[in-house]
Amino acid sequence: MDYRKIIEQPIFQLIRQVAKNQNIEVYVVGGFVRDLLLGYESKDIDFLVIGDGIEFARSVTEAMLPQPKVSIYKTFGTASLIYSNHENWKLEFVGARKESYHQDSRKPDVEPGSLEDDLKRRDFTINALAISLNDKNLGSLIDPFGGKHDLKHKIIRTPLDPSITFSDDPLRMMRAIRFATHLNFTIHSQVFNSIKENAARIQIVSMERIIDEFNKILSCPKPSIGLNLLHASGLLQQFFPEFIALEGIEYIDGKGHKDNYKHTLEVLDKLSQKSDNLWLRWAALLHDIGKPATRRFDKETGWTFHGHDIKGAKMTVQIFRRFKLPMNEKLDYVSKLVMLHLRPIALVDKGVTDSAIRRLIFEAGDLINDLMTLCEADVTSKNPDKVRKYHESFQQVRKRIEEVEERDRIRNFQPPITGDIIMEAFDIPPSHPVGLLKNSIKEAILEGTIHNDYEEAFDFMLKEGKNMGLIPANNIQTIKEKYLTLHKELNSPNQN
Repeated sequence: MDYRKIIEQPIFQLIRQVAKNQNIEVYVVGGFVRDLLLGYESKDIDFLVIGDGIEFARSVTEAMLPQPKVSIYKTFGTASLIYSNHENWKLEFVGARKESYHQDSRKPDVEPGSLEDDLKRRDFTINALAISLNDKNLGSLIDPFGGKHDLKHKIIRTPLDPSITFSDDPLRMMRAIRFATHLNFTIHSQVFNSIKENAARIQIVSMERIIDEFNKILSCPKPSIGLNLLHASGLLQQFFPEFIALEGIEYIDGKGHKDNYKHTLEVLDKLSQKSDNLWLRWAALLHDIGKPATRRFDKETGWTFHGHDIKGAKMTVQIFRRFKLPMNEKLDYVSKLVMLHLRPIALVDKGVTDSAIRRLIFEAGDLINDLMTLCEADVTSKNPDKVRKYHESFQQVRKRIEEVEERDRIRNFQPPITGDIIMEAFDIPPSHPVGLLKNSIKEAILEGTIHNDYEEAFDFMLKEGKNMGLIPANNIQTIKEKYLTLHKELNSPNQN
């Protein structure tokens, strides 16, 4: 096939001209070529230069109007830029090189090389493809390792002996599984056997790089493919043994529990059909992670996992810390969903009261919709009638959430009576009774005893305070009106 029509686009013509002026060979390589053969559109283009890739990139920018900023990475001998004259092309330039590795590191010794040197150092045959931008063989596909064949037959294979490829750079084992998951390809048996033999080598790779690849696997349309391959290869055991601990069924007195490993993957896949939110997928992955530690057998009731939601939320913090994942609102989001994932199901089982709905909205806050999505995916029964019943009930819960939220304004609410109001109303310092009164007001609103309303809450505070033996201030009406004015100002729709 002649690829000259593809490279007639202006961006390729510009780079061809610069290369011709400098008498330098240039090739389009890697992912752009792979995606082109697969029929995917891509705006990321890697250019391989037989020579100095950084200097060539500088020459290219000089030929562009307007001139883009070029980012230089001397350590890797690469340069990149965004060309936005007509379309936003992300261009990367690298000089052809050959590499040699040391046993205890994935950082290679690099020296200049030929086109073949560069292609054979690449991870997989499907990424070791090049299209020439040179007059002598313009538009020709260079495919020394059968990458086009492997694309056609959906195979992940390495250009060299896989044991060398993976021993040199163990992260490529994760990448093999990521490509197989994303493209729905099969990893060649020799390659997969080599991953199993070299799995322990992943220990020399930084956790940040491992989890970066793991997140890409989680982001695939069907993440369970990648998780199962990671498990079967032995890689998952190297960095995520807690997840493998979910696997298996134990029987006592003829009673067994479900395989929580398989269940979790089913939940993850179902949720992934509904959402591409990476952190919601993490919540699905970890929602039952506390079950092995809380598994108990009761002769009357069978297997129980009491408290696995609380244990799972604590384990989420530990896992995020070890994986070098963001210890910020992302962790808060995932751990909170793990903590609350049983609540909507409990509502379905025990009855959907306004009080229960208010508490769920209050505790989940802005996560309520994602929590419901997670819980709906968590129904994996083989009984279709049971599944239908639960989904109908969840729809009812969603409807009630909307109704209660619209009426009671509970989401992310703060009780209208603050500690300052309590202290001034009863002329007391910061103390235990202040906390008790604040909690009583919050509970009264959540239970529906009073509305989420300042004046109702103020009168309730006075009543509860008197029951506790507190004496209202002499100017209590003045205090009530003072804070009512402030409350109205703070809650005015004109406030920014």
